[in-house]
Amino acid sequence: MVAFGTRLGPVSLSSPLVAASGTVGSVHEFRGVTDFSLYGAAVAKSVSADPWKGRPPPRLAPVGVGMLNGIGIQNPGVDEWIAHVVPRLAGIPTPVWGSAVGRTVDEFVRVATAMAGAGVPVVELNLSCPNLEGHLFALDPARSAEVVAEVRSAVPIPLGAKLSPNSEDIVGVAAAVAEAGADWVVLTNTVWGAGIDLSTRRPLLSGVIGGYSGPPLKPLAMRCVIDVHRHIPDLPILGCGGVATGDDVAEYLLAGASAVAIGTAHFADPRVAGKVTRQLRRRLEMMGVRGAADIVGGMLGW
Repeated sequence: MVAFGTRLGPVSLSSPLVAASGTVGSVHEFRGVTDFSLYGAAVAKSVSADPWKGRPPPRLAPVGVGMLNGIGIQNPGVDEWIAHVVPRLAGIPTPVWGSAVGRTVDEFVRVATAMAGAGVPVVELNLSCPNLEGHLFALDPARSAEVVAEVRSAVPIPLGAKLSPNSEDIVGVAAAVAEAGADWVVLTNTVWGAGIDLSTRRPLLSGVIGGYSGPPLKPLAMRCVIDVHRHIPDLPILGCGGVATGDDVAEYLLAGASAVAIGTAHFADPRVAGKVTRQLRRRLEMMGVRGAADIVGGMLGW
């Protein structure tokens, strides 16, 4: 049987599959319908320093085979999250990582420091949420690096930096956060999108612009993985975007990702990891390799 174990920077994973932030709630809500033992890790929904109400409805909308979301990272703030969510994570059969978000560098530092102090093993820095007002950190290499550097100086635990496919220079941003201390990059978050309800003539989302995800995102995110891996081959990558099958995972691994996150597919099937695991195992056996780690970065040129 092929081996599923892999490494993402300093972190060992029992499986290359990761449950993406924002798609399995705070993780504990899904423990009754999702077999988290099939994942190498699960990332909880992003948390800010203080409570955020998020956007008013409508906040989700189907768009063809994809989905728009404009939730706006509704969350109770990091203190409440630690008090009421962290205790419920005990017994989940995979490491649960935190996801920090903020409008300022200091807010990122406050959240990450609190999470690390509460025993969270890894923090993903959400530099790229498309549902916040103002300029995304992930569009600016210098601002992204500032966040990572300040958090890196404050916490000793592994850090991932979640970047945006909307960036004009994804390689430049990835290089900047890596130099600042990120242990890996997450490629990618959702892409900006919008839609209109013809019956009401109103936008599908109250915030008009939201994050577009699902299968159509995959080629865009794959391009980011390929570009970053080509230019910074030693930088670990967590691939993310449009993953719904084992072959999707295999493609990301070949492109240069060391692990692959499943996101929007959870909305259609919370048990999707079982299917993906079976399909990935068959694909790796057909490829004649010993394990998932053996094909990382194995894409061939013409």
